[in-house]
Amino acid sequence: MKRFHVHVHVADLQKSIGFYSTMFGAAPSRLESDYAKWMLDDPAVNFAISTRGAAPGIDHLGLQTDDPAELATLKARAEAAGAALLDEGTTTCCYARSEKHWVTDPTGIAWEHFHTLQNIPVFKEASAEAGACCPADAPRGKPLAVPVKAASACC
Repeated sequence: MKRFHVHVHVADLQKSIGFYSTMFGAAPSRLESDYAKWMLDDPAVNFAISTRGAAPGIDHLGLQTDDPAELATLKARAEAAGAALLDEGTTTCCYARSEKHWVTDPTGIAWEHFHTLQNIPVFKEASAEAGACCPADAPRGKPLAVPVKAASACC
């Protein structure tokens, strides 16, 4: 099974936690001082919020897989579609160690495909490779090699 993933940067974490907890009818499954995540079964979504972005708004979309074979299938599909692909392999980000790659759709929206291996106690381990997810100087928490859609006032 694959789970849809959405990560949103928020200006006020506590206010947003209250809002989304009410909307989802559930408390976050992971809660940190700068981050919260709901792993919902109905609908099947991994919904995360954090205060780590340059501006509030949708940071990226993604698909989380239950096993490495599903992740390999997603990677093959992305490559077949001709998408720019950044393969991070095993890396850390967002309080987890994962096997992941990033693709960018034709409009510049970043998609993360990943298989979570384990939870970790920090947002990103210092030992992770340079240029990996969420470097402190990267805009909006994206891998440096994956362009992101610029925020705009128009929907």
